[in-house]
Amino acid sequence: MLDLLYSYKTTVKFLGSVLGPDYEVVLQDLSNKNHSVIAIENGHISGRTIGSPLTSAVFQMLSSKVYEENDFIANYKGVAENGHILRSSSMFIKDSNGNPIGLLCINFDDSRYMELHEKLFSMIHPGNFIKNIAFGLSNSTDNIKDLSSSITENFAIDVAALREQIFNDATANLKTPVDRLNQNERKEIMIKLHEQGLFQLKGSIPFVAKRFSCSQATIYRYLGEINN
Repeated sequence: MLDLLYSYKTTVKFLGSVLGPDYEVVLQDLSNKNHSVIAIENGHISGRTIGSPLTSAVFQMLSSKVYEENDFIANYKGVAENGHILRSSSMFIKDSNGNPIGLLCINFDDSRYMELHEKLFSMIHPGNFIKNIAFGLSNSTDNIKDLSSSITENFAIDVAALREQIFNDATANLKTPVDRLNQNERKEIMIKLHEQGLFQLKGSIPFVAKRFSCSQATIYRYLGEINN
């Protein structure tokens, strides 16, 4: 199966050259989630390199098994480390049984074009006109970027950063400090972390135990209850 996956390396180079520097093209090996990126062109867009881990969005795709009914997920929102909004798409590479073994992903950064659009717009319209319609323009842009999936992808360059990212996303709306949560609140967070694939990453058990200020045995117990 690796031969099938690695045969896409040439496709990555081809697409990266044809599409140009605003398109990041990535090939990922799902058998090595901690170091999944095996080929990448224009990696400056997300800051990733060969050996970077899967994203939290991919873990969500795998957890929800969207690949069973879809060969690809197109035009969902990505957020680069520099804050640029990306239009992201992922194609599942499957074995003969329909199980995903890899992903071919394309992330488009339109920031250069948006800057050119704003400069051109300011050249042909007076300032007051631009100010008056700014709200309408932002709504129009939102409609254009109303992508076909609710998935939002954030890119981490290593496993440690990805662990932090997933944990922070799962606890973002908490009103109580993480180390003061009661047992039921911890379990709710654990379910979110499990669904987002955190525990498929190396070192996640001690990481979560430290953040919760509890023992690793407690985290294993929560996981056992979730899996049952």
